[in-house]
Amino acid sequence: MKEALLVVLLISSLVLIAAILLSPGKTAGMSGAIAGGAETLFGKKKAKGFEGVLEKATKISGVLFMLSAFVYSIVS
Repeated sequence: MKEALLVVLLISSLVLIAAILLSPGKTAGMSGAIAGGAETLFGKKKAKGFEGVLEKATKISGVLFMLSAFVYSIVS
C-alpha cells in the first residue's frame, strides 16, 4: 500500500512540475490586474490546444498529489 502511494506521489509530482514549467506565463502587470482580471477569473478566456492540456494536467496532478500525500501521511 505504501509503495503504491509513493509511486502515485512521485508520478504526480513529476507531472505537476513538468506542467508548470511548460505552461506559458500569464502576467500582464498592473494593467492586466485592473482591466482584464475579471475575464480570467470568470472564464471568458479559455485555454485551447496545448495550453488547455497543460492547464488540465496541472489541476489533475495537483489534486492527485495533495490527496496521495494526505493519504500517505495517514497510512504511515
